[in-house]
This record gives sequence, C-alpha cells and structure tokens, in this order.
Amino acid sequence: MPTLLIRNGQLFDGTETPSKVAHLLIQDGIIQQISTTEIATPANTRVIDAAGKWVMPGFIDNHTHYDGEVLVAPSLSESVRHGVTTVMLGGCSLSFIYADVEDCCDMFTRVEAFPREILYPILKDEKKWATPSEWIDHIHRLPIGPNLASFIGHSDIRAHVMGIDRSLDKKERPTKGEIKQMGSLLSEALDAGFVGISMQHNPWDKMDGRHWSKLLPAAYAKGAERRALTQLVRERGAHLQGVPNLVNRIGAFWYMTQSAAFFWRKPLKTSLVALMDLKGDPFIRPIVSAISAFYNKVLRADFRMQAFPVPFRVYAEGMELVIFEEFPAGELARHLSKDLKKRNTTLNDPAYRKIFKKNYRSKLTPKVWQKDFGDAYVIKAPDPNLIGKSFVDIAEERQQHPVDTFLDLVVEMDKEILWETTIGNHDPDRYQPHYNDPNVVLGFADSGAHINNMAFYNLPIRVLRYVQASHEKGAPLMSYEKAVWRLTKENADFFNIDAGHLAPGKRADITIIDPNKLSDSVHDYHTAPFLEGCDRLVNRNDEVVEMVIIGGKIAWEAGDFTPAFGKERFGQFLRGTHEYAPENPIPVPTES
Repeated sequence: MPTLLIRNGQLFDGTETPSKVAHLLIQDGIIQQISTTEIATPANTRVIDAAGKWVMPGFIDNHTHYDGEVLVAPSLSESVRHGVTTVMLGGCSLSFIYADVEDCCDMFTRVEAFPREILYPILKDEKKWATPSEWIDHIHRLPIGPNLASFIGHSDIRAHVMGIDRSLDKKERPTKGEIKQMGSLLSEALDAGFVGISMQHNPWDKMDGRHWSKLLPAAYAKGAERRALTQLVRERGAHLQGVPNLVNRIGAFWYMTQSAAFFWRKPLKTSLVALMDLKGDPFIRPIVSAISAFYNKVLRADFRMQAFPVPFRVYAEGMELVIFEEFPAGELARHLSKDLKKRNTTLNDPAYRKIFKKNYRSKLTPKVWQKDFGDAYVIKAPDPNLIGKSFVDIAEERQQHPVDTFLDLVVEMDKEILWETTIGNHDPDRYQPHYNDPNVVLGFADSGAHINNMAFYNLPIRVLRYVQASHEKGAPLMSYEKAVWRLTKENADFFNIDAGHLAPGKRADITIIDPNKLSDSVHDYHTAPFLEGCDRLVNRNDEVVEMVIIGGKIAWEAGDFTPAFGKERFGQFLRGTHEYAPENPIPVPTES
C-alpha cells in the first residue's frame, strides 16, 4: 500500500465547510493528516502536486444495477474513470443472493435491458453462494474496482421463499410461516451488512423468460407481507428503497407513510425512485417535493426522493424502450416483441392503431414520456434521409399521422431505426429548486442497466459542470462545496455507509478533478465496447478526472487506468452502519 502526499489541492472535504488549499497524507489506505501547512514527507512517499486541481471525496453512485457486471468485469471501470469510488447495488427489488440462476435472469434482464445471453452464462458459472455472507466472500475474492454497498431485493427473497410460480400469481398469498421466513432472510442480509431492502410497485417492470410479461415478484406483495418486512427494517435502523407505481403514482404515499413517525414509532429512512422535471408533467416535481416536505416536517418522516439531476436523454431501437410500458397500446407491442411476425401484424392492424392514437392523444393521464413524436429524432436508420428528422417531420413528408409513420418504420426497420428523446430536466435554467431541494438525494444513474438506452456513468461530473456553468453566468445554482456534499457525504450519511468524507482516520477514497477541463463535452454520448462484443452507451471526457484513489491505491491517473487496476482488489464491501444484532458481529473484510 503506497504512502501518498497530495499537495496544494483545493480540498473539498465532503461537507459544506468552505474549501481550502491544503495537503493530505495517506498511509496504509487511510487519511492520516490534512493540513494547510506543510506536512513532513515520510520516506518512500509519492508526492502528488494538485495545484489548481479540486481534491474531493470519491463520488457515490446511489442507484446502479451492476449486480451482474460486477461478477464478470468487477473493476466497473466505466464508473471509476469518472471519479466514482462507491456504488450501490440491489435496487428496484432485484438482487442475486437467494433466487436461483434462471429466476435471477428472468427478473433482471428485461427490466434492466441487460442482454440475457451475457448474464445467464455469468450467473451459471459464478453463482455458488446461497447466503449474503457467501456473496460478500465471493465479491472480496474478485478484483473489484469501487467499493460496493447493497440492498437485498424483495423480489429476490420472495421468489426464493414462495417459488417463482407462486410468487408471480396474484391470487397467491404467502403463509404466515413464509412471511416469517422472508423476515429471517432479510435479517440475515442486514446482519451481513446490507443497507436495507428494496421494494417494487411499478407495473412497467416485467419478467423475462418463462414468465414473460408478468410483473416482478415484489409487485404482487400485499400489505401484511410488506409491513412485516418494513417493520423489521425500521427496528434495525436500516433503509427502505422503493419504486412506486409510475403510472398512477399512488404507491408513493405508501412509502412516505412508511417513513413517517407516528406516536411511538420511529422514522424509517426511505428513498424513492425517481424525481425530475418532466416535459410531459411539469407540475409533478414541485408537487412531489411539497408532499415530501409535509411528511418530513409534519409527520417526522426521514424520506427522500432520488432526484435525477441532468437531462434525461434516452435512445431507443424501434420500440425497445421501457417508456412504452406506460400506456396499453405500447404495453401490448412490448409483450408481443418476442414474436415479430405477430407483433408486426398487430402494429399494422387499423383497430390497434386507433387505440395507439387514442393513447397518444391522451395528455391528461399521468405519464413520464411526453408522448410527442415531434420531440423524437432519428439518429440512425437504413434510409439516411431520415436521420436528424423527428417522426412528425417524416409524417408531414409522407402526409400521415405521426403514429402511423412511427409504426410503419418500426415494422419496416425494427431495431435498425435508432431515435432519441429527452424526457425531463431539459432546461438547466430550471435546475435551481431541483438541485437545492432538501427532500431529495441526487442520484439515480442506473449504471449497468439499459446499456443501449442511456448513459449517466459520469452523472456527478455533469452536475459539477452545470454548477460551474451557473457560476460562469453569474447566477450560481449552489456553492461548489454544497454540490460536492450532495454528491458524496450527504448520500453516504443517508444510506448509512461510511464514505464520502475526507478526514483523518477515514478510508482514502479520493477524486482529483481539473476544473479547467470541465466543459460541456462531459454531456456527450459515445459508444464503447462492453462484454463479448456487445457495445454500450457511455459518457467520456477523460481529461476532467485527473486521478482516482480507492482505498489508498491509485486506480486512474492522467487519462488511463493504472497497471494493477482490474487485476487486484481496490474497493471492498461497505457494510451498512445500522443496528446489528450483538450476537452476530460483522467481520472486517480480508484482503484478496
């Protein structure tokens, strides 16, 4: 483990304390000293001159779906190269701990738009664990890049206890014994250091494989089951993460109410996916913020929305995009996508098109996508004359309704037509209330999922660029210190993990940024190789992040990974700092 001395950097410690030019000494992976005066240099120390650079805690990505990728490409390099040193797994009720291999694949691959042909062989070869502790042991034998923290997924537990068939039957209810068993598995995960449980109400999220188009197991759970599990999480001071029904949004009130403290009941730390300034529903952000504030201030909740902080720009190959699940005609097309002949017959049916147009015109129903083909632009197609045009532009040329044009092109080209749209956070001039909302935590990058639909691996860098641009315009969104705090220590404290703070005695997870290289290029999308010849969308500006240090070891420097990165373990599993059972002490992670 090298001894490092970082000199003369503008140091942001992860709090809102004003930054300062300071020196920082790292020994044995731990920050030993921070000083504004010179630090004596021990023998065999590498001195890093950070003059003119920003030195800050490594970023925390609070919502990823790296559960599969970490098993085969454990460096998670696409996050680390952007200064992320801690990622959180197990969201949206999905984890790979208890359920068997095929069940895990069926639950994960369609929901998270991750290639099944990649995930299934990985899990089949790698999954030898049956408990949370065995999974942690397996993780610590891998050359992981960032630190990992994880939720245990409700769908994972439910499928294991009830069996996948019963867990997906809306008429079935778990017995009292099965609910007790679910609680035992949840307790086992919390004892091992998982930060809490992730739950699911969203009807968009569908099964792959043998139970095609069924909802995820957690979505079928009823009150008694949910209350038993959340009560256990509350007693332990752990965390509840949820996904509401994104169609009617009523489920959000359930999570807010679970977070509230009534009489003798203590509050429950709860986070909910996800808040943004939607084009299709411009009032939803302030309304949800106001309701969240009421629960937090009046009902003594400890509730936060996971706030997505940059433009939500998505790509779609034909109809391969989850937003089509939010209205009946789109949902049917997605259901039929395994049989293209049958799907295309349906898409050409005048009766179906009539329903699609009715759904398309319905602007008053709750929605995430703005349902505007005039705001959806072709990026790639077999016919180059289509590129750069919206579907409304093409419809006008063809003298058609935009829905007919879109469906004709999907039938003709299927996934060969690639188009994009921005769903929300489209206007940075409206970011002020969003960035400063005390009822949110910034995040929801969804890293490791939807690999051909979106790319937010460098989300913290992009936030800093928006803050920097606002300073350049003379109308700051917030101080740089507050921005760094929101991306680091605030997240760590809310999710009960020891990270995001530069102070003596803390683990040395550090990101050094060159603010002079922080430009609008950080918002650009690129395509990069992924696994087994598969490509994915990424963000790239490798000049911005000067250095990334994880556990005291340099992982990234001057635009490239260091030789040891990807070959040895840099990060570790971070255990939630909630209340543990005293008879089950948590062991310190051992070196690989």
